[in-house]
Amino acid sequence: MNARPIGVFDSGLGGLTTVKKLSEFLPGEDIIYLGDTGRVPYGSRSKETIIRYASQDAEFLAGFDIKAMVIACNTACTSAFDVLDRSYDMPVYEVVSAPARTAALSTKNGKIGVIGTNATIRSGAYEAAIKSVNPDLEVFSAACPLFVPLVENGRYGAEDIAALAIAEDYLLPLREKGIDTLILGCTHYPLLRGVIAKIMGSDVMLVDSGAETARLVAGDLSGRDMLSQNPGRGNVRYFVTDSADGFATLASRFLESNVCGLVEQITLE
Repeated sequence: MNARPIGVFDSGLGGLTTVKKLSEFLPGEDIIYLGDTGRVPYGSRSKETIIRYASQDAEFLAGFDIKAMVIACNTACTSAFDVLDRSYDMPVYEVVSAPARTAALSTKNGKIGVIGTNATIRSGAYEAAIKSVNPDLEVFSAACPLFVPLVENGRYGAEDIAALAIAEDYLLPLREKGIDTLILGCTHYPLLRGVIAKIMGSDVMLVDSGAETARLVAGDLSGRDMLSQNPGRGNVRYFVTDSADGFATLASRFLESNVCGLVEQITLE
């Protein structure tokens, strides 16, 4: 039994997809969430800069005496996971291996697509993780750098003309490859699920990296006997590095719960 909170960080809003699922799987757990909204997106930064940002995010969360840390940012995982995993004496979870395994075990025709930020796609982390499960699978990747700004600006509705046009440009080459499984390799992307599904069609399975990771975290902490025994609902605290009001409005819409007044703005450097 361990009543300490779980820490989660992302470059912005996207990590809330992981928080939402964690709260569903582990309703009694307290969660500390940090969205580095003042420096989003991470995907266009150098590896050195991403490691510095992620290290500052992790240090902030560690100050709350957390029992586990979730790097709910694919870009930070592919660049900084090894550094952070060595730095802390607690379980540190990344968001690549769980969705990669799910996709590898789910595909019917052996063709998997991966979309993510420039840094995530450049790293080749998803392809390596998928092929570690089954080296015979074909993996096709595409960077979608405009998806994060769309989500951060609330442009993720399934009927949004701009979102649909951008998604079509990014995704048609993957659809033409005949993939039957697509990994949403950024925790922002599930907010665009309706848009992505409309372009890819109903025959393509969408794998949510945040949801798969939350499922992994829930199972692993349970196996380690590190879950809280709180019979009620856990508390979630939200911190951002830019405007709290703007974040709270978008977060409330996505979480389907009013978090206005519950978001605090902080400074990391």
